[in-house]
Amino acid sequence: MGSMSLTHWLIVLVIVVLLFGTKKLTNIGGDMASAIKNFRKGLQDDDDKQQPQLKADPEPGATGASEAKRENTPQG
Repeated sequence: MGSMSLTHWLIVLVIVVLLFGTKKLTNIGGDMASAIKNFRKGLQDDDDKQQPQLKADPEPGATGASEAKRENTPQG
């Protein structure tokens, strides 16, 4: 009496299919799948936001070249 056997689950499944129909059950399954996908994507985006983002350092010669040009220009 405690647990249900396979036969009981099959009877419940048949009743659910008769009540809701296969088309509606397919739509519900698709909606659940997209909801789970969006939930996982949200968790992944949340993890990405929590990790510190490292900015790329500018090239060492980039700022030095502009300073060198300023130093070499004759001042009037």
